[in-house]
Amino acid sequence: MSNADYDFWASDQRLESADNRSDYRLTATARATLELESEVPGHGPESRGRALVCRIRDISARGMCLLSKEPLSLGALLPASVFLGTHPEPFALMVEVVWCRPNQSEFLVGTQIIESADTAYVEWLEAVASAMTGE
Repeated sequence: MSNADYDFWASDQRLESADNRSDYRLTATARATLELESEVPGHGPESRGRALVCRIRDISARGMCLLSKEPLSLGALLPASVFLGTHPEPFALMVEVVWCRPNQSEFLVGTQIIESADTAYVEWLEAVASAMTGE
């Protein structure tokens, strides 16, 4: 990742839909794929999972603001694959939906990244720290 992939904005800056994160945030060309429904193994095509691809408006070490084509339920815990800048592999994370607001023809969705075993939580923290320091 390079500084060209991200811009900074401070938590005291307000957008049309302010949120409650106190961390600095990076705006990035990135996307997240949320697993809304899990696939049921061995049950054929009717049991396929359902995923939602979202653009990411901004990220911080502990959360993301997503642009979604559909509203998401508050409190939902969702597996996410997050693709950042030039990082070669997606980050497998668990996110919790903490707020969801209409925004023109989409929805702004605030998520908190949940520390969880079997996720890339530590690698995510390192990648965000690296992007913030310009490494």
